[in-house]
Amino acid sequence: MIEAAPQGQLYPLRVQWEDTDAAGIVYYANYLRFVERARSDVLLRQGISQESLLRQEGIAFAVRGCVVDYLKPARLHDDLIVATTLHEARGATLALDQNVWRGADLLAKTRVTLACIDMAGRPKRIPRAISTLFATLSTNFSQSSGTRTEKE
Repeated sequence: MIEAAPQGQLYPLRVQWEDTDAAGIVYYANYLRFVERARSDVLLRQGISQESLLRQEGIAFAVRGCVVDYLKPARLHDDLIVATTLHEARGATLALDQNVWRGADLLAKTRVTLACIDMAGRPKRIPRAISTLFATLSTNFSQSSGTRTEKE
């Protein structure tokens, strides 16, 4: 089922010349750049840089898996929104749904699984502050109570 409007944290962007092929259509791999920027923005909006996580906590997030379903093309100068929501969180992994929208049109559905790793590349539990931040992006999260709730 296609949703009527973007949900979650919204990251706006405009398609530039460098994002497109000769026909003015966004090159498929650039959707991954768009969702990467949106993920970084989730942290930056809370004053957390990935550089500081590496320096201070000794952790980084690595993409463990990514599935993209391209539904409609984006074109040169389109105004897009990347909507990021939490699909699932576990000890050392996060699965995010990152959908790319043009107005009410869903263009691409992306599920990105991230692994929290230490400097040696070993799995590391996600710090509570980060997991709490991502929990607020869950469509099952009640903003008023700060707890996860079942969808009705």
